[in-house]
Amino acid sequence: MDKNLHIDGVDFHYTVAGEGVPIVLMHGWGCNHTTLASIENALLPGMKVYNVDFPGFGTSSEPSEVWGVEEYTRLIEHLVKHEEIDTPVLLGHSFGGRVGILYASRNKVNKLILVDAAGVKPKRSVKYYVKVYSYKAMKHLLPLILGKEKGQKMLDKYRGKSGSSDYNNSTPKMRAILSKVVNEDLKHVMPRIKCPTLLIWGKNDTATPLKDAQVMEKLIPDAGLVAFDGAGHYSFLENPYRFAAVLKSFLKDEMTREMSCL
Repeated sequence: MDKNLHIDGVDFHYTVAGEGVPIVLMHGWGCNHTTLASIENALLPGMKVYNVDFPGFGTSSEPSEVWGVEEYTRLIEHLVKHEEIDTPVLLGHSFGGRVGILYASRNKVNKLILVDAAGVKPKRSVKYYVKVYSYKAMKHLLPLILGKEKGQKMLDKYRGKSGSSDYNNSTPKMRAILSKVVNEDLKHVMPRIKCPTLLIWGKNDTATPLKDAQVMEKLIPDAGLVAFDGAGHYSFLENPYRFAAVLKSFLKDEMTREMSCL
């Protein structure tokens, strides 16, 4: 079932399927709710699955302001309240993991699943800072030297070569949001997460490397890590059968509770 809410100035789309213990699925940057379809299918019919399109993705509208993790988290808090969910299970992939971490640090949560999740601010190399400050310098100088139109074309060309695909494929508003959220470090809230937490990772993940998962495992009080050989940032797609087995094992009690009523 497709649903829509108008919250905080955005048209927010999500789907609802199944019956039982509620679980909210939160996709990564540049994706939408369909990316997590294989996970949703693995959880049905044993759970009630809420699968969201974050604002700026899928059929949800872009925020009118530059949002951070806080605003995206408040959106999920509104969803949980609107749907009258008591203690949801949360699953977040990549960027969705950021929202799951912040949400679980201040709300009652049944269980938390973080899949190749973001939330640990990476240490930057000298090369990174050279690239960033070179871009900022060009942004100010090129319009003065070449004029506004030619300067912007040159800047876009430079960004296309040096920027990430997520950044280059985003609108100006979503680029600003991406720049904000990737610089938010959530390590300080991780010790506040009290629910059982499962970390599922690809050992070859270069976007959110395995060392990030190991930091999370240490900081989150009741956390355990499962890492897949030969998988990268989309471990749930690269090793779907093992992923589903690990996920169902972690949610055995929640899924069994519903199946026993069928």
